[in-house]
Amino acid sequence: MSHNIKVFVLIIVVSYVVIEVTSKVDFTNIVCTSYDKEFSDFEYCYLKSVNRTYKYLSFKCNLYQKPVRKVNVNLALHKRFNGYRPFMYNITVDACKFLKDPQKNPILNFFYSWNAPFLNVNHTCPFNHAIILEKLNTESVNHQFSVVLPFPDGDYMVEVNWIAYDINRAVTKFYFTLS
Repeated sequence: MSHNIKVFVLIIVVSYVVIEVTSKVDFTNIVCTSYDKEFSDFEYCYLKSVNRTYKYLSFKCNLYQKPVRKVNVNLALHKRFNGYRPFMYNITVDACKFLKDPQKNPILNFFYSWNAPFLNVNHTCPFNHAIILEKLNTESVNHQFSVVLPFPDGDYMVEVNWIAYDINRAVTKFYFTLS
């Protein structure tokens, strides 16, 4: 008796879709305050939620006494512990010198680099135009806070004081959650 054994190989190709959540940063608020409305004022300052996963920040600060030749920036990182408390960084830098060579100040450059593609301040002093941050989304912020320099989970605020001619003229506060 002859047996013909036939072997069938069934190849099943299964396509796996891997969904990776890349954004760990979630913007929660932005607050812009002008202390000297004769020097500068914010035309707009808002957080726009396009859908559940895509949000962006925008602001426009009009300068009324142009050109501005002397600018210092005070940047402070705060973390929420029964209110927002100072966390790691609080530095003041001459913005005109910083913009000539951002690599000389790695701490401020860490924060500037995620704003730079969305900010119209990509040159040194003098400033003859409004300061505009347009549609800053979470992608570049997430990269900085999770890949470049990982931070612990929590609620954060980045406070930026804009000091022109040794007078604090305005403050912007960026609030976000890192999870």
